[in-house]
Formats: sequence, structure tokens, C-alpha cells
Amino acid sequence: MRVGALEARRWAGLVFAAGPDEGIGLRLVFTTPDGQRRDLEDWYWMVSRVGPHAPDGSYARMEFDLAAEPSPASRPRESTLILEWSRRQDAVALRAVARAPGRVELVGDAPWDWKARWEEAPDGWRAALEDVEIAAAFEPRAEGRVATVVSWGRRGAPSGSAGPDDALPGAENAVLAHARRLLPGLDSWIDDARADWEGRRPRSSGAAEGLIGAVTNNLMWTVLLQPETGRLYAPAGRRWIFPKPADGGSGDGGPTNSERKRAPGPDDWTVFGWDSFFNALAIATVSGRLAWDALLAGVESRYPNGNVPNWRSRRGGTPDRSQPPVGSFAALKLYLTCPDVDALAAAWPRLRAWSDWWVADKRGRPRREGLTPGLLAWGSDSALVPRFEQLPEWEVGASGHQRAAWESGQDDLPLWEEAEWDPEVETLAMSAVDLCSYRALDLECLSRIARILGDPMASRQLADERRRLVATINRVLWSETAGLYLDELPAGRSPRIAASNFLPLIAGVPSARQAQRMVGVLRDPARFWGEWVLPTIFRDDPVFDDQQYWRGSIWPPMNYLVLQGLRRYGFDEIASELAWKGALMFLADRRRTGFSRENFDARDGQGRGHRFQSWGPLFAVGAIEEFVDASPWRGLRIGSRLPAIVAHDTGGDAPTEAAGGEGVQAPVWARIEGLRVAGRVRAVQLSR
Repeated sequence: MRVGALEARRWAGLVFAAGPDEGIGLRLVFTTPDGQRRDLEDWYWMVSRVGPHAPDGSYARMEFDLAAEPSPASRPRESTLILEWSRRQDAVALRAVARAPGRVELVGDAPWDWKARWEEAPDGWRAALEDVEIAAAFEPRAEGRVATVVSWGRRGAPSGSAGPDDALPGAENAVLAHARRLLPGLDSWIDDARADWEGRRPRSSGAAEGLIGAVTNNLMWTVLLQPETGRLYAPAGRRWIFPKPADGGSGDGGPTNSERKRAPGPDDWTVFGWDSFFNALAIATVSGRLAWDALLAGVESRYPNGNVPNWRSRRGGTPDRSQPPVGSFAALKLYLTCPDVDALAAAWPRLRAWSDWWVADKRGRPRREGLTPGLLAWGSDSALVPRFEQLPEWEVGASGHQRAAWESGQDDLPLWEEAEWDPEVETLAMSAVDLCSYRALDLECLSRIARILGDPMASRQLADERRRLVATINRVLWSETAGLYLDELPAGRSPRIAASNFLPLIAGVPSARQAQRMVGVLRDPARFWGEWVLPTIFRDDPVFDDQQYWRGSIWPPMNYLVLQGLRRYGFDEIASELAWKGALMFLADRRRTGFSRENFDARDGQGRGHRFQSWGPLFAVGAIEEFVDASPWRGLRIGSRLPAIVAHDTGGDAPTEAAGGEGVQAPVWARIEGLRVAGRVRAVQLSR
């Protein structure tokens, strides 16, 4: 039985999934004194704290502000509703306590239009699934409190949980009787589960106080269910489940009139390409099994031609375009951290097919070939763009140029404005530094995976292809004047520079001398460095003050990738400073707001975008890796460099040692306990 808040809108509720497309649900509903009903999506805007969530479901907690308006303008401050639940092998206890006027009730329902329904039974509810009987027993009604125990057992078989005092015979009634027997101990059950998780969870202290919790709590609450397969996955966030297309994405004709009139609801699931792989690396800090689930869900979103798309849902997707190919890097790093050769072997053919997709023949040339043969450019296969009925409204009528920009993951990056759309080859007219770097990284990681899996021929082929690509990148894209790799345009090298111009570092493209030049640009406070790092573009770029999406903001994935490149080349002190600047910025915003932000303003470090974005905790992951890290290039590293850096206002919750005040140099100290790395030890580096 899969149990959890596994449906996107169910911040305040549970799903009980017995198998593919089979299960039942519970959810909380709150009614204000003036009759306003708060339900499903409303809870998103009312979350005041994303609490602890053990990966085994033994304890989970979420807090809400019942006075918050369910709108983007809400700023939850108080925790006036505490929702907790705890799972044992065949039962779950749920408790909700409200400390505000109004009515809290528990509603039984069927998520995703599943066919099972709750039925009234003496002292509770029952429902019959295909092979499982499930039952809920409730405490007597009490003002401001809802409490229930839900248990389950196989239908038609005697229940070992049933005793001689069961009021009714039979397996079905034994399940309800079991729930009733557990109900009086509900409070101690949940309280003990909370204490147990607090005692065994990984933790951090000092400047890193809350660092690990910020990762595990946010990511565990992001894990959702693909109902038709029963697979768990990690979306870009609970608000990123796209609407159902009007015609459900089926049939050859257009939608009927009735279908046009029907307002589409949320789709069953939506997997984003590179988000899935970053999410897997973050989830690995608490659960290797769930991390592999998230990664495999990402590669399983592929189309038959090998494309792992920008996004895909049960009824829609982007067969015309992909996203940055970081899957093999994530798989290799995850394998070194949480070894699972079967999972790696399952990912391998899908990752290899995706790699081949980028350069597969398309009308006599490689699909995403750039201006110089051997290099690459972002694009979109126009013939594969879905019908308008299958697209979210914002994608209807999008230009090829816009779709290519979406493929890059940096949707409105100013660099794309320098490149024209080439309708003949259906790419941007350029050779893109970032995509060429991703390609080199992909080939290298795939080569290493092939070697691990015992395929030396494939490993050599991939390594040879990478060497040719690296040589071309260095010949065509390196600018000695700029000290960076620059995009190739028809008129010459692009004058615009982004944080993604540092991606050749993670791909191992530059020489040591070139890498030193690049770091000099990175450290220039007039360009990229400063109190808040790493902005997506130069600080003196004409559009830097837009701070709109990729036009100047600080993004977790780009910070994380550049950080990996710095570590690869041994720039440990600079890497440590980048890691801690990002982590403290993230933690300060989280302490002020309770959110896990999509991106940050590079002028003041304030969080922006979606309030619960799955890759927000990448800032924290980068700092955790300062203590223990398993990388493809340097093996297992244990120890940390804790530099003196600028401390930021943390809202009063940080230790005094880290709270030097705005703009004051303060030493950073931190400790992490209970974090385990199961990887094969290849090297150990200790540093003070």
C-alpha cells in the first residue's frame, strides 16, 4: 500500500494506493466562521511550515495558517492548524488540531476519479478495493480536532489483527475492528513517532542549522504518485501539474463542443526533464530508494524516439523538444552515493537513447547541429508540436524560437535574443556553449556508466566522441580575450554572457590555464561575484535589473552545476564560498517565509517565483556536499572548508556565531550528523 499526500492538491490529506489506478483518499476541509470553504488547492496558499517527513512514512507533519487567504497575496505566518500522520505496517494514524475559529472536517473521496468509494459502517467507514479491504475508525467529534486510524488487509483472508472481541465476523469487519483497537493509542502513537524521527533523522547545527531539514522536508512533501503505474516521482512542485487538455489528449479529431466547454482540471502527473534529475540528487540525502524512483521516473518520461522531453504528463507533453541532458550525470553521482546496479542498468538504455536523440539524423543532418559541425544548438521539431487541444494555454501558438528557448531550461535568457530562429533546420542559428557542455558531460558520464556495467566497447565509443567534441569546443568557442567560452553566432562570437558560460568547467573542457581565466571572470564583482551569487547574467548587462526569471535572477540548478565545475578543477575555496553564500541565502529566506523558492533576486537575495519549488533545496545540497560528497572525478570526499563569508539576516533563528549582521564578515561553523554515504571509496580528502 502506497500511503502519503501523493496527489498534487492534497497538502492536507492522504492517498491510499493499493495498485495501479486503484485506491482511495482522505482530505481535510476547513470552513471559516463566515462560511468560506478551504479545500484542495486552497491549502497551498495557507502552508506556514513544511514540516518533517520521514521517507518511510513513519512520521509527517504540515502546518497551516487558517487566517491566510487562499491567493498568491497570502503570507502565512501563524501555525493554527497542525496536521500529523504516522504509518505502521498496515495502518496509519492521522491527527489534525486547529487553533482558530471555524470547522475542520475529514472528507472521504477518490482521487483521480478512482472507482472505490467509502461506505458508512458502524463506528467508521469501509471501502472495498480489488484485493484489499480498507477501513477508517474515528474519534468522537471534538471541537478543533480530527483524528482517525485507517487500516487495511487482504480481502477474503482471516486477519491476524482481529481478536475474539470483534463485533462482526469476516475479514472486512476485522480490518475495521483493528482500526478501532488502535484508535485509543493514536496520540501516543503519533507523539512517539515524532520523537523517534527526531532522534534518528540526519541533522545539522551552527550556520547549517536546518540545512538538511530544508532538503528532506521539502523534497519528501514533493514526492507524488503516477496513478496508472503506481510509481513515485518528484515533480517540479505541487503547482506544476499541468491542466488536462480539453479533449484528454486522445482521438484524431478536434474536441467536441461539450469538451470545449469543459474546464480542464489538473492532469494526473507532470514530469519535468532536468528537474527530475536534480530532485533525485536532493532526495538522496534522505533516501536512496526514493532518489532512484525519481530518476527512473524522469527517464521513463521519454518518447519512443529517445527524447526525454521538456515535460510530459499522462495526457500531454513536448515531443518536439527536450531539456538539458543532465540525467547521466545525476545517475552516475547517485550510483556513487547510493549504489544500486540494477537501477543504474535500468536507466542506462534510456539515457543512451536520449543521448543519441540529440544527434540523430533529421533531414540529412544531426538533429541539433549548431553552426559548426560537431557543435549543437537548441531547437524544436515543429512537425511534432502537439495539437493546440493538447497544450497548456501558454504554449498555444508559441514560436519555434520560444520553444527552443524552453528546451534550454533558461526560458527567457537574454543570450537567446542574439540568435535568430532558423526555420530550415529548426534550431537557433548558433552553437550554444551550454548545450555543447551538457553534451560533453553526458558523453563522459555515459562512458563511465558503460564501464561500470561491463560494456567497454560502448565506453570507448562514447569517450572518443567526447574527445572530438571537446576539441571542437576549444577550437571554436574559446575566447582568449574574454577568458570564457562564448556562443557562436553567424556574425561571430556573442557579446552576451551568462552563468551558463561557466558550464564547460563541469564538463572538463578547459585546460587548467583556461579554467583559471574563467574563475577570474567569475570572481569579478562587476560581473558575477558579490554578496548574492550567482546571477544568470553579468551585473552590468542592460537587462540585469529586470530580475525576471532568467534575466538576472539566481537559480538553484545553475549555481549547483557551476559549483560542481569549480570542485572538479580544485577551486575548493571559491567553491566553498559559493556553496555557503547560496545555502545561507536560501536558509534566511526559508526562515523568514517558510518557503522553498524557485529563484532569488541577485540584488537583495529575496526569494522569488513559486513558493514551493522542488529544486530550491539544491542550494542546501551544495553546502551539505562540503561535508561529504561522492563525485565522478574526485571520489568520496569527507571534510569541509568553512570560509569567513558575509552573513545575512536570518530572521533571528540562526546561531550568534553565524549572525554577524548585514554586510559583516563572520566566521561560519557548522556540523552535520547522521548523513550516510554508501558509495565505493575511491579517494578521501580531509580538509580543515
